[in-house]
Amino acid sequence: MCGIVGYAGARPALGIVLDGLRRLEYRGYDSAGVAVVCEGELLTEKKAGKLANLEKVLAERPAADPVFGDGATAPGIGVGTTGIGHTRWATHGGPTDRNAHPHTAGDGRVAVIHNGIIENFAKLRAELEAEGVEFSSDTDTECAAHLLAGELARLRAAGEPDGPRLLAVAMRQVCQRLEGAFTLLAVDAGIPGAVVGARRNSPLVVGRGVGENYLASDVSAFIEHTREAVELGQDQVVLITADDIEITDFAGAPASGKDFHIDWDASAAEKGGYDYFMLKEIAEQPQAIADTLLGRLTENGEIALDEVRLTDQDLRDVDKIFIVACGTAYHAGMVAKYAIEHWTRIPCEVELASEFRYRDPVLDRSTLVVAISQSGETMDTLMALRHAKEQKARVLAICNTNGSTIPRESDAVLYTHGGPEVAVASTKAFLTQLVACYLIGLHLAQVRGIKYADEVAAVVAQLQEMPDKLRELLAGIEPVRELARDIKAAPTVLFIGRHVGFPVALEGALKLKELAYMHAEGFAAGELKHGPIALIDQGTPVVCVVPSPAGRGMLHDKIVSNIQEIRARGARTIVIAEEGDTAVTPYADHLIYVPRTPTLLAPLVTTVPLQVLACEIAAARGHDVDQPRNLAKSVTVE
Repeated sequence: MCGIVGYAGARPALGIVLDGLRRLEYRGYDSAGVAVVCEGELLTEKKAGKLANLEKVLAERPAADPVFGDGATAPGIGVGTTGIGHTRWATHGGPTDRNAHPHTAGDGRVAVIHNGIIENFAKLRAELEAEGVEFSSDTDTECAAHLLAGELARLRAAGEPDGPRLLAVAMRQVCQRLEGAFTLLAVDAGIPGAVVGARRNSPLVVGRGVGENYLASDVSAFIEHTREAVELGQDQVVLITADDIEITDFAGAPASGKDFHIDWDASAAEKGGYDYFMLKEIAEQPQAIADTLLGRLTENGEIALDEVRLTDQDLRDVDKIFIVACGTAYHAGMVAKYAIEHWTRIPCEVELASEFRYRDPVLDRSTLVVAISQSGETMDTLMALRHAKEQKARVLAICNTNGSTIPRESDAVLYTHGGPEVAVASTKAFLTQLVACYLIGLHLAQVRGIKYADEVAAVVAQLQEMPDKLRELLAGIEPVRELARDIKAAPTVLFIGRHVGFPVALEGALKLKELAYMHAEGFAAGELKHGPIALIDQGTPVVCVVPSPAGRGMLHDKIVSNIQEIRARGARTIVIAEEGDTAVTPYADHLIYVPRTPTLLAPLVTTVPLQVLACEIAAARGHDVDQPRNLAKSVTVE
């Protein structure tokens, strides 16, 4: 979850680290902190709450302050050229000043920041306390700080040469004692000019500069300074100085990362004139879909994935598919089930990744597991993937983040190329995941000989029409905003749908819960009479996702009947239907038309009004749309 950044170079580190934290705050905003090495001193500051709280504390310090001064009268953090910073999503220990990172040890000479969970921290803490170590926080991270300080002291006492590599040696020793998921960054006041990092099951990327280098949990932290990055492998330690990047495994053997070029710029992570990142990202969805589709149909009429380590025969042997995902990605998987089974005739199940391995699913070499994750680091999904691999199943990943863990450990990958998504509530990631799922379904159908190239091309052509349809929809979205402001005080909002409209209803309810902190539920419309209809009260807003009368005429008639049933019980009906569907008009208190779209592809348009509705209700209720409480963008713990 947490955002981490490190810098080693010739420029003052504090400003660079703070700028990186601003770009990473979406990963966690329970607290923030920095540590800078300056002239043999380690200088730290940290504060609970959002990054602005930390910046306020820094700004209030006098210019000649020996800790955060400008260096005019005393050395200060402002002139230190090595630093680390952290923005936290709390796991162990509440979001307080004392639990904020960095955590220090060794008489305040060593500072450590951490993303993830050290699962054996209780045992380690007990051992350290038995040795007389005193803890000043409730976190698991502090164990790593004390272990690192102790290892550095031991190595120095043993006569090991001091210098940057000593920091890496000590970090390797510490990592071998840790269990769980972690990214660690550390600095030592006695080793100026060096930052060491380590990763296991948690993201860490290196930024390669000129006369300076960077470490971060996300490339957005340093994209303003460099587009060249290095992807670290699993269980690796990296040491950066101004002029060098040195990578080893945990045992100390030399290792190498994978160089890559970042093909989006810093402006892509700014609001671009919108009030919220979420509104900007909703508006970016037409282009995001176009980018996901770019180059997917080859000259031979075949679907092209990004990385394929499976043969066509491997895919022909598949007799069962599991889609594993969490949250919004899970809803994308639910839509995919309809398309994949329809096009391939292969049984397809959708599973919550957090439950998958615990129910002991039946997997074998003929099972294909599709893992969906925007970040590629979602821990629940990653552990489900690893369980599938242990059972010899094949794994295909859908991901937006090049080189992240889930794609790297999969047998095939389809990147969504949606660009950065900063708002915690997912929008364009959801639509691009849907497109990716459609492409995978078509690819499987083609490889298995169920669909011919011209049939696949016809569906791809329909997908290629979606960006223009979304632009048309977004151009007329203002009535949805007005409706949102009108129903902002409702205690409950319900969502119903049938067929692919059912997962859209679930996604609409999730968005409202995430952003507006309202009670919201999504139901399969046919289930209303089996219990949920009891929730309907006079004036209860119910959003009804109506399928096309052309594509699924029987389903359309059924849901129209459901709408009549809830309206008769006092519901305020908000109907999402395709243009020209006049059959729903008499039963809609509010009618939102979307462009005509083939039934299986309809979620690409019917979801968008629900995104806008949730965003506007949250704003009208005075909530932070981009950073809802208790949530973080990338969930890298189980």
